[in-house]
Amino acid sequence: MARGELMKKLLGSYGRDDEFRAVAEQIISEEEKKNNRVLARSLRKTLEHTGSSKSAPRGLAPLIPFPDAASDFVERVEPQHTRDDVVLSAENVRIFLDLIREYRRADDVHRHGLSVRSKLLFCGPPGCGKTLSAEVFARETGLPLFTVKLDRLISSYLGETATNVRKIFEFARTQPCVLLLDEFDALARARDDAGDHHELRRVVNSLLLFIDRIQPKGFLIAATNLDDVLDPAVWRRFDEVIWFDRPARAAVGRYLQLKFRNAQLTFDPLAHVGALKGFSFAELERICVGALKSSIIERRKEVRERDFTRAIADESRRRHRAGRLSEVG
Repeated sequence: MARGELMKKLLGSYGRDDEFRAVAEQIISEEEKKNNRVLARSLRKTLEHTGSSKSAPRGLAPLIPFPDAASDFVERVEPQHTRDDVVLSAENVRIFLDLIREYRRADDVHRHGLSVRSKLLFCGPPGCGKTLSAEVFARETGLPLFTVKLDRLISSYLGETATNVRKIFEFARTQPCVLLLDEFDALARARDDAGDHHELRRVVNSLLLFIDRIQPKGFLIAATNLDDVLDPAVWRRFDEVIWFDRPARAAVGRYLQLKFRNAQLTFDPLAHVGALKGFSFAELERICVGALKSSIIERRKEVRERDFTRAIADESRRRHRAGRLSEVG
């Protein structure tokens, strides 16, 4: 295999220890075949030293034994997407790159008496990339991704929810990972909400205390579609707040190019960008997948313009119906 391809594989496997070592072994073998024995020996010695080190390199976080206390509420998720699968604003790209660089230089930051940003709040409407970004972020940092099972966390028994919240924060304190707490508003609603039970106010008090005190081994990410209902005291507890807006025209164009990059088209999807104003990334995903499926079902190699316009019409109908139902609700 060409050296450039091996290097790409090596970088792409960063964070997946077994795969990383396998590619590194390939590179060493290539150097041995080229008679670069001094370099090969040096590389092998470095690799063996890395494997025997008690402290794993940052980004190759070892899993500690899964604590029974959190097992009912936390679920391991294997990231399926890469940075090439997400379209972000220039501002958010800069923030994420800064966070990753800061995490990788954490030891240097700590030596200067400073803390590393590790508590993140993702805000924005549904389908605009919050969960996907958390997945890609975990992959880029090389940390395992865990999600909180909110339906199990919130107990119908008085007093248990706060105890359950304590268990997931203890998990985040001890486990190097990205811990995603989606639908955060279900736990952190404003305490002056007249409709809330006294018990839920107690949960918010506990939640604020836990967020304040925790220093995660990796990252705690809370995500919400309803930032306007969050308790005002929540905001200052997070090191960084990242906003995910509905994609602007340029972002829609980039997303269409991304989704159709391996498809044979008989039209220019960018000509339809104007008709997609206000659509979320999740809605754009359904449109593109719908168009691709049409060509597959009709046994065509190419995606035609009518496939795309029909998919837009179907999604517009869905949006209209869903909007009416939410108004009734």
